[in-house]
Amino acid sequence: MKKTAILSFSLCFLLASSYAQKKPAPFKPGDRVVFAGNSITEAGFYESYIWLYYMTHFPDRRITIFNGGVGGDVAEQIYRRLPGDLLPKKPTKLVVSFGMNDSKYFEYNDTKNPVTEAKRKTFVDESYKSYLKIQDTLLAHPEIHKILMASSPYDETVKQEGSLFKGKWKTMDEITAFQKKAAKDQGWAYVDLFHPMTVINQREQQKDSTYTSTGPDRIHPGSAGHLIMAYIFLKDQGLAGKPVADFTLKAGSPKAIKMENCTVSTIKQQGDGLSFDYLAESLPFPVDTVARVWGNKQIETEALSVIPFMQQFSNEQMKIEGLTGRAYLLKIDGQPIGTFSGQALKAGVNLATLHNTPQYRQALQIMDLNSKRKDIEAKFRNYYWVQYDFLYDKGLLFNKTQEATDTIQANLATNGWLNAKYGDYEAVRTHGQQLKQQMKDYVDKIYQINKPLKHHFELIAE
Repeated sequence: MKKTAILSFSLCFLLASSYAQKKPAPFKPGDRVVFAGNSITEAGFYESYIWLYYMTHFPDRRITIFNGGVGGDVAEQIYRRLPGDLLPKKPTKLVVSFGMNDSKYFEYNDTKNPVTEAKRKTFVDESYKSYLKIQDTLLAHPEIHKILMASSPYDETVKQEGSLFKGKWKTMDEITAFQKKAAKDQGWAYVDLFHPMTVINQREQQKDSTYTSTGPDRIHPGSAGHLIMAYIFLKDQGLAGKPVADFTLKAGSPKAIKMENCTVSTIKQQGDGLSFDYLAESLPFPVDTVARVWGNKQIETEALSVIPFMQQFSNEQMKIEGLTGRAYLLKIDGQPIGTFSGQALKAGVNLATLHNTPQYRQALQIMDLNSKRKDIEAKFRNYYWVQYDFLYDKGLLFNKTQEATDTIQANLATNGWLNAKYGDYEAVRTHGQQLKQQMKDYVDKIYQINKPLKHHFELIAE
């Protein structure tokens, strides 16, 4: 499919679907949210970013988000994992995503047996039949709010070498079509990552043909791609435009002109400048500057140039009117933060873009603890890979006898995936409860330190 055709279709799809599908509601205090999926979910980033947003923006709204991804999974394997992996987490909300692996790979490059429309239909039908098993299982759990989420896209149009499977995008598109219809038929919420991310890819590739929100394999998003995924999910929850804080002051006035999601008090004129106390109800969203996804050089901040994340989800807006000086030094709690012109302050400064403020440093502590929690959770995902991608087919699922141990040991030398995951499997098998407690301790600490603090601001004329 040509680039312009995909772009045109996607734009039309977005316009048509935006009014038709039920969107997921914002998470409530006490929600236990499980994201079920394949390796893209197993990577753990987009769901971690979603939780980080809630941790910083809603400091008193404690929720729990679980990574329920296993690399390589198709819909059938997610169905198999429901009773032993996903449902035991007791979700109040379950997000189910599949399609990348269901749509196949090397079959598209088989010149002797090409992917015809009839063959493509068998791929889609196979996925749909497995999905119906998932649906039947979940219908027996009315207490769980269900969310179907279309996969992030396979990027068929980025200009780069390797991993090109022409026609895979179309197969994925057909899978998203039945996901969308199934969600509507069941009255379940639906999130579409596939088409919005395709639109972003197509738009950016018109400026830079090598741009992709995925990565070198056209499949797995890097840190920036995962932030885009989180952005789409949060936007579908209706959370865009809720500021960290938004306040307007006027020099010479003892009262704020505007205060949204914050309190500004003790406003004092100091020569050509002023001082005040500031207490926000949220913290800025901290954005990572290190490539985290294995084999992918993307960093999270790269997403900020292609989505309005800061404006919509991390806007800590400070406006000061009536200043007569040319430039002002901003100090917070006595520490210099930056110098701004009177015009810039009048237009508004997004404090969340300043990474040396005390509130941003507080948010970085939360990000660090959340990252440590995520690293422990990754061990559990490797444990479940061993259970379902190795022991399951041998009739040894959750088998605690010596037979299971001996079978694993006998295959370590020849099975590279098993060998890579064996250490984490053993750690969870022998110390699973301790690891769960460590994750809980990190989350407890996060919800202790994520409460915004009052800060003293000074704007000093220079």
